[in-house]
Amino acid sequence: MTAATEDSLRRVGELMRDRNVGSVVVCEAGRPVGVITDRDLALAVVADAVDAGEGAGSHASRPLVTGQVEMDIEEAVALMVQHRIRRLPVTDGEELVGIVTIDDLAVRAGDLHQAQQITAEVAKAALPEFYFHQRGG
Repeated sequence: MTAATEDSLRRVGELMRDRNVGSVVVCEAGRPVGVITDRDLALAVVADAVDAGEGAGSHASRPLVTGQVEMDIEEAVALMVQHRIRRLPVTDGEELVGIVTIDDLAVRAGDLHQAQQITAEVAKAALPEFYFHQRGG
């Protein structure tokens, strides 16, 4: 799912709702340059009172971390852990061909224990250290 940098935040939210997705890759001249998640929208529009008519480009997370179609699962997981992300847009050259989530990778691993480890690694990397410290994790 993509949106142009000049598309409004409202339009991005509508895309998420209509397509039942949690993120949209933001493209400039057809090239992926950032990503907006449902959490980003909630924080910007609701918590920070940003006008929903503003362009998506200035609210997209950048730089965009991408994986390549030829990557294996371990490489994708390592990239997600390193960059503390739960969604990884996948490109073939500069063309966006899909997006993979940490849940996709965990299921694809085919091993319940490995799936749990993958999810835990990315969650711990993505969440603030105090979250696990306060909860004993």
